[in-house]
Amino acid sequence: MSKPRVALFITCLADQFFPQVGECVVKVLKRLDVEVTFNPEQTCCGQPAFNTGFRDEARSVARRVIDMYDKADYVVAPSGSCSSMVRAFYPELFADEPELLKKAQDLQKRFFEFSEFLVKVLKVDDVGARFPHRVTYHDSCHLLRELGVSEPPRQLLRKVQGIELVEMDDYKLCCGFGGTFSIKFPEVSVPMGQDKIRAATETQAEYLVAADGGCLMHLNGLIHRQGLALKTMHLAEILAEV
Repeated sequence: MSKPRVALFITCLADQFFPQVGECVVKVLKRLDVEVTFNPEQTCCGQPAFNTGFRDEARSVARRVIDMYDKADYVVAPSGSCSSMVRAFYPELFADEPELLKKAQDLQKRFFEFSEFLVKVLKVDDVGARFPHRVTYHDSCHLLRELGVSEPPRQLLRKVQGIELVEMDDYKLCCGFGGTFSIKFPEVSVPMGQDKIRAATETQAEYLVAADGGCLMHLNGLIHRQGLALKTMHLAEILAEV
């Protein structure tokens, strides 16, 4: 049987702020004998424009993504946010363009968030990781609500050697980031983030883990400003630890 072939879709936030997350995704996939490719010409998935109401601009970016991954067996992103944009909203963007709609629906079937791909496609929940620390997991809204992915990240974390996974109260609560929402409505976004951090610290976890860079960037900023000992990590970073 030939190796699975995966094209890595690196998110804007990972590209600009968390490049180690992309490196960790590749490290884990290669450990599982997956062939990984990366196209350096890739750009944004179009979600910021889409969420802000600029549908034509989002459509232009989405066309590029569709063309770029037209031949990929699978596309994997370390983000529920970008994955939900492609899977849930590309078909909406091209509802009146039959040819592009068909291509969007085809990509929809091949595009996966990282943890979802490991558990549901590769059928793997133990990637040989070791991380002897107490952690709590934050469900990002797009991954949980748009894609319905809740258990795969937890399955993967439970199989990490030495880890202690503790759930937060109100673990489904939004962190308040919401992309441009946090910029437009900081008076709402910041208290939401503080509620999430309060729930995380009450677990006495050393690390707050999530599968989306946006949530982590937002929460880490609040943690840093409050001088808390709590640290943040992307799920891929933990899975890359051996």
